[in-house]
Amino acid sequence: MLFLQPKFLLVNSVYITRLSKYLPNEPVSNDEMEEVLGMVNGNPSRARSIVLRNNGIKTRYYAWKNGEKTHTNQQLAAIAVKSLFDDKLPISKLQVLGAGTTSPEQVLPSHASMIHAELGIGNIEVVSPSGSCCSSMLALKYTFMAIASGMADTAVACGSERLSAWMQASRYQGETETWKDLDKNPYLAFEKDFLRWMLSDGAGAALLQNKPVEDGLSLKIEWLEITSYANELDTCMYSGAVKNEDGSITGWNDMDVAEWGKESVFALKQDTRLLGENIIKKGGDFLKQLMGKRGITAADIDYYLPHMSSEFFKKEMMNYMQGIGMDIPAEKWFYNLTRVGNVGSASPYLMLEELFYSGKLKKGDRILVMVPESARFIYAYMYLTVV
Repeated sequence: MLFLQPKFLLVNSVYITRLSKYLPNEPVSNDEMEEVLGMVNGNPSRARSIVLRNNGIKTRYYAWKNGEKTHTNQQLAAIAVKSLFDDKLPISKLQVLGAGTTSPEQVLPSHASMIHAELGIGNIEVVSPSGSCCSSMLALKYTFMAIASGMADTAVACGSERLSAWMQASRYQGETETWKDLDKNPYLAFEKDFLRWMLSDGAGAALLQNKPVEDGLSLKIEWLEITSYANELDTCMYSGAVKNEDGSITGWNDMDVAEWGKESVFALKQDTRLLGENIIKKGGDFLKQLMGKRGITAADIDYYLPHMSSEFFKKEMMNYMQGIGMDIPAEKWFYNLTRVGNVGSASPYLMLEELFYSGKLKKGDRILVMVPESARFIYAYMYLTVV
């Protein structure tokens, strides 16, 4: 007997009814960054001023202070998640938790499991998509589908990062000792140093329900589309691996333990050439597909929330979008990169949270959120209506 796969049915509409954030400690200025992260081999970074001049970030936050961590990743996330609930809606109502991160504290257990334990609540369903920036959007997609299918009515999706631990100067000491032996230039390779001045810590979370709030505003999720270009492009951002000349990567599990320190294997690295050639183009290609599939134009967007790793890409993004017929005026762009930094998987939630509570939104407004992931090029677009 032939069994046909049923089409996915939306039993419920899905609404984001509350948003929250947690940014640890005090904001850190550009001049203070190296005091927190340290100098590799005692030398000031050559890349720092160049990267900061281009990325436009003025302040960011670190879960690191006076040479010690102040929070774990799961603690950052748990604080944001707890902030979504109160006496009117207790956290005991939570049924599903989806959590994304670039920087989990461990390989196992899953990041969502660790957050669940930190919350100290009863049994719930948890899911932890892996990846970088889009991991939290995949978590959002899972929780969206749980409510849309009628399998749950209250869920939370979140993104959190504690990347400061990965960027401490001490993490590169083994590699710099090797340089001394080989009489190499005592400065960290740009592919590793670049990201030390781009990324920071924090958490954001969204409460999803099957009904909008009775008083106030909610965000109806009209659609959430995600696609991968890993079939076309090599690895761009990576950790726990080294990249070979042929574009392939060798993971830590196939390397000798002694190599881990010598190669700074667990440092976060970026192939900046591959990034520059593809990050805008592939995001634009996917948007063009969605314009046809979903029938949206620039006139259908009141606020555009792009997760950008750097303001360096803004002009190129605008030009490319104009070229595909999606000319969104600059006054419709909303982002907070310059104030909160690039917080990876938390960034889309931090943008939405700030806009949601800004007093700017009114019923009927339409929001397009764009999240790229350069790890091996994944893109997410989400379309929301204010109700």
